[in-house]
Order: sequence, then C-alpha cells, then structure tokens
Amino acid sequence: MLEPDIQQNNGSEGLAVYDVPYMTRTRDLYRAQGYEQDYRWAHFEDTPFTELKKPLSESRIAVITTAMPDTETGRSQRQVYSSNCDPIPESLYTDELSWDKKATHTKDVASFLPLNQLNQLKAAGRIASIAEQFHSVPTDYSQRNTMEKDGPDILKRCQEDNVDIALLVPL
Repeated sequence: MLEPDIQQNNGSEGLAVYDVPYMTRTRDLYRAQGYEQDYRWAHFEDTPFTELKKPLSESRIAVITTAMPDTETGRSQRQVYSSNCDPIPESLYTDELSWDKKATHTKDVASFLPLNQLNQLKAAGRIASIAEQFHSVPTDYSQRNTMEKDGPDILKRCQEDNVDIALLVPL
C-alpha cells in the first residue's frame, strides 16, 4: 500500500501525493511474467541531444507523441504514424498507454499534443514554423526496435520535413 506524502501545492494545504514506484513495479511485473532478468532501462554515457543551431525564432518544430491516431489502424497496429497538424485532431488513441487514469484523462488533446500552443508561438514570432505533420511513435519496451526501427524512421520523417527541433511529448 502506498503511503501518501502530504504536501502543499500552489497554496492548497493537505494535498495527498502518492509516489508510484514505477521501476519497482516494472521489475515485479517482469518477474511475475516469468522473465529471468529484470527489464534493463536504456542508459547512455552521452545524451543524444544537440545544441540548437539557430534561434527558436528561425526554427521549424515537429511534435512527436506516443499517442496513436484514433483510427482503426491506429488502435490496432503499433507503428510510426504521421498525421496532419491542420486540422488538429479532436482525439488520439491513448487507452493502451500507461498513465494514471484515476488522476487525469486524455480528453484534452492540447494537454499532450501542443499544436494550438505552437501556433500561438508562431503567431508571436517566437518560432518560425511548425512541420505540416506530427508523428506518433509507439511506446515499446524493446530498445532494439526503438533504436533500429522507430528512431531512424522518425529521424527520416523529420529530416524530410526540414525540422530543426523535435518536441517529444510522451504520455
């Protein structure tokens, strides 16, 4: 049983905050499924990020999310998808993703697909442009699939769109 950590939050006293021991829970799940070795999280000596080559006001932004298109194909096939940013989708498929479904919901697409917010930044001159498509990448416990298949696919799509910055928005 999780013990609440009573904290103050934006002036609200007595708010119960529960710590979810994600790594312990994942190890226990793997053991319960009969795996002999614990799940190994990705670890890199060097972070795979680079400094911006130009100011934000001159940069083209792409959004990458772990939510899938809310279509029959998007619900049934876990693969990389590209979808038009305009019009902004009213919903995305999130049911199979792991998130705290008791504490929040995904009915507000703007909370995890910030296209409206990026459009405002573009209008204000804070960014140059938004790629015509956003990309959905499946969550996958296979580091090999991520590194050898999905990652290169997303990189190729971003390069084809002449993207300067990839904004990763996992759910």
